[in-house]
Amino acid sequence: MKNNNWETVLDYTCLLGEGPVWDAANSTILWVDILYGHIHAFNTQRRAYHMFQTGQMIGAIALKKNGLLIAALKSGFYEIDMERREIKLLKQVEADLPDNRFNDGKCDPAGRFWAGTMSVKGTAGAGKLYTLENDRQVSIKIDNVSCSNGMAWNKDHNRLYYIDTPTRQVVAYDYNLADGRINNGKTIITIPEEEGYPDGMTIDEEGMLWIALWNGWKVARYDPESGKQVMHFSLPAAKISSCAFGGENLSDLYITSAKTDLSENELLDQPLAGSLFVIKNCGYKGAPSFLVT
Repeated sequence: MKNNNWETVLDYTCLLGEGPVWDAANSTILWVDILYGHIHAFNTQRRAYHMFQTGQMIGAIALKKNGLLIAALKSGFYEIDMERREIKLLKQVEADLPDNRFNDGKCDPAGRFWAGTMSVKGTAGAGKLYTLENDRQVSIKIDNVSCSNGMAWNKDHNRLYYIDTPTRQVVAYDYNLADGRINNGKTIITIPEEEGYPDGMTIDEEGMLWIALWNGWKVARYDPESGKQVMHFSLPAAKISSCAFGGENLSDLYITSAKTDLSENELLDQPLAGSLFVIKNCGYKGAPSFLVT
């Protein structure tokens, strides 16, 4: 389905769509369905779709330089080969916390994979933000996280933007490219209650932040210097979960959504909830994705 701005990529809806990643080498958009443990892939040139079932809840994926994927699954970090349908555990995480699962994640400019956890029961402060380092060791970056979500790095690679959703804030940290250390966290954006909750996030070539607004029916562009929303795209679903730039010139904006916990009446009002949307030639260009080393 299509309107003046957005269109759906597929006639398919996720329960909890999240984590879009653009694979420029293969002209493919990938995204996940967290609760079903699915990785979806759609080649935009060949119009070819396929899905990989991981067998457990999945929070996020990132591309590796060799074409494989790194994934944050419920039990830890994995390497996935979608073509051969192979999955390999790299590092178990939070084995002592069965009520936790991974949520959003991103690759940083140095090829490390960052992903955070949260309680499936909604327990505040039960999660952490982790990094899968280049040597495949795991380190903790932030403790006492409630719902680890959006991440982005500025073009100078000296600042990390991060969202813990219930805080309704975007926090900027000084970021050390060489060793991945972060410090001096400062709140730069606060989302008003009527706008929804900040969820997934990406950054464009001008350094502006694009934030998916859960229960906000939109994705919005923010200036990290002023903290102000400068524009937005409205969508036909309340639970907008994440966004990523893709397409040949990184000028298409892909947006995931969810239908989890919607009532029967809400589902009737939002038949496209859970869709992957795209706003083609959206008027802005994204920054290329980083690859896990």
